[in-house]
Amino acid sequence: MSILYKAYCRAYQKVLKFAVNFLDWSEPEIIRGAGSVKQLPKTIKAKGVTTVLVVTDKGLMGLHLLDGLFDALAKEGINYTVYDGVQPNPTIDNIEQALAMYKAAECNGIVAFGGGSPMDCAKACGARVVRPNKTVPQMRGQLKVLKKLPPLFAVPTTAGTGSETTIAAVVSNPKTHEKNAINDPRLRPKVAVLDPELTVGLPKHITSTTGMDALTHAVEAYIGHSNTKGTKAAAEKATRLIFDNLHEAYENGKNIEARENMLVGSYYAGIAFTRAYVGYVHSIAHNLGGMYGTPHGLANAVILPHMLEFYGKTAYKPLAKLADIAGLDTAGMDNEQKAKLFISKIKEMNANMNIPEAFDFIKEEDIPLIAERALKEGNPLYPVPKIMNLEECKTFIRTKLMK
Repeated sequence: MSILYKAYCRAYQKVLKFAVNFLDWSEPEIIRGAGSVKQLPKTIKAKGVTTVLVVTDKGLMGLHLLDGLFDALAKEGINYTVYDGVQPNPTIDNIEQALAMYKAAECNGIVAFGGGSPMDCAKACGARVVRPNKTVPQMRGQLKVLKKLPPLFAVPTTAGTGSETTIAAVVSNPKTHEKNAINDPRLRPKVAVLDPELTVGLPKHITSTTGMDALTHAVEAYIGHSNTKGTKAAAEKATRLIFDNLHEAYENGKNIEARENMLVGSYYAGIAFTRAYVGYVHSIAHNLGGMYGTPHGLANAVILPHMLEFYGKTAYKPLAKLADIAGLDTAGMDNEQKAKLFISKIKEMNANMNIPEAFDFIKEEDIPLIAERALKEGNPLYPVPKIMNLEECKTFIRTKLMK
């Protein structure tokens, strides 16, 4: 990679960092606490919404996790129709199916209920409502929506994606095995419900991978070059909350306090990365998801410590700060030692939660395309500590992520 191209990437990132100051960064209204999902319909009604499309998945419907919401909606006289066809890594077809139901029921609001997949589906559906002449691939990238969405209400059932406060939606294209990332402040939900009761039944492997997903958001935002005072503070809060609560939530899933703290940590991590961006962990994870259907949180968890090692000394200073914030025993250590301790702690957290060190499904013949697509997403957009070229990316995947 030429010095000139690296300079172009850095210039692009600086211009973008300045330009986003002129966007609306209003955060969602928060409804928080055990059982708080039942308060949402009053807020929906107060905003003049009479009919909502509830976007979720069949698993959550089968667990009857939405029953309390449905009862509360009925009591407030709010009509609702349910789209529960969302797949992990939602597809363009999912978006179009949800859109058809939205139109048929004459909805004027959307409730996203679930993990990152229902939220991505709901956001992209809302974008299609206001941009009927634009396909999902045509809205891929930055600021391609630019129209006010129908009121969007987000109810996360995992503590990981932070999608309830982000400006992003990621949609898979099964035909090309690509993921389309749509980024626009108009996608940010108006209201977010942080109800820990909705997360107490999460299986251990979902608790662990979504928790590490949230940590990845915080860390990638923090070590990048587009931080603000606010995103740094949010990433620091998220990191401490996740380090203090993830293991407890994993081992004792019914601990309401730990579950709520993880939801709050995920929310703060979402605030951090939605403005400060992520990095190559995400760009590679997105393409593993598109190619193999790899759960996003799992991909992030596996890739994160390896990528932090790749960044090396370019990330030592912020990682050292995070080591202190996380409460690690860093007495007498310099920045390099602190940073390496932080990375080793992430590896330890993964191991303690049965998250593998690498993957056994990546095919050698797929590596060039995965790397090419990952860098197409990452460069010049992501303000990473160290810019990666194509050969480095292929070598990284081959030597660090393959068993």
